[in-house]
Amino acid sequence: MSAGIVLVGLGAVGAGYGSLLLKAGADLRVVADPQRQARYRDQPTVVNGESFHFPLAEASAGPADLALIAVKRGALDDAIALLAPYVGPDTVILSLLNGIDSEDILAAAFPQATVLLSLSVGIDAVREGRDVHYSSLGRIVYGEPTNPGAKAEQVARVGAIFAEAGIAHQVPADMIRELWWKYLINVGVNQVSAIIGAPYRVFQVEGEARAIMIAAQREVMAVANALGISLDDSDLDRWLEVLANLGPDNFTSMAQDALAGRPTEVDSFGQTMVRLGQQTGVPVPVNTVLAALLKAREAVLARS
Repeated sequence: MSAGIVLVGLGAVGAGYGSLLLKAGADLRVVADPQRQARYRDQPTVVNGESFHFPLAEASAGPADLALIAVKRGALDDAIALLAPYVGPDTVILSLLNGIDSEDILAAAFPQATVLLSLSVGIDAVREGRDVHYSSLGRIVYGEPTNPGAKAEQVARVGAIFAEAGIAHQVPADMIRELWWKYLINVGVNQVSAIIGAPYRVFQVEGEARAIMIAAQREVMAVANALGISLDDSDLDRWLEVLANLGPDNFTSMAQDALAGRPTEVDSFGQTMVRLGQQTGVPVPVNTVLAALLKAREAVLARS
């Protein structure tokens, strides 16, 4: 495998996919600030019991063929600054961030590059320190808004890299719809799990948590429909099928942040839903409450 790949973000998602790329012989380098570089040099990243010393990128290496971004939304600006020396006119960028706006931000920051729409779904990776474990890495869904499109060659090039590394991937005909489907997932299960500190098993059975999750997701469907994006009950059914196969004792990324006392991605989820609800005139009472609870939690943490 000869493609030069840089990865920003060596958390659960980045380490999970990065480990497969390394094992396949990819020319993969991790982009990090000096503090993280020192930590990565001193301590390996352990993925499902296997130790990995991820090579670190050097700006002098020049632009990469593929840049993968796997940070949290709040770290995107820092990631853009770190990534700048590695982006050129032939670089393809994939953002594995949650939410629906990171690609627009990246395209504005790197107009010379190709920024594809992308998401990961069905992944249940959990990080504790430098130890990452998962029962499923799901798949990466990516491409242009409509596929095949003008960047079909770049899309195929990324697919060849993923195929060689054994990373499950899909290029859908309607990527916008898929992006909003993943957003539906996150807005529901991530927010509720963060508030109640519960693993996937709580949502895999009928009960209050599952009902609130679905209520929040129905609001996403209503807002999406108002914006001309045709989400419906079949998308909820698709999500529940994915949910049933996730590790029952694993946690969403947002629940992991909440349990560790870190800031969450509420601005990308509930807060954005409140804004979009106002913009479209669609009531979003469940997401209004979820966002308020999560923001209240952040205020409490800030005072402690």
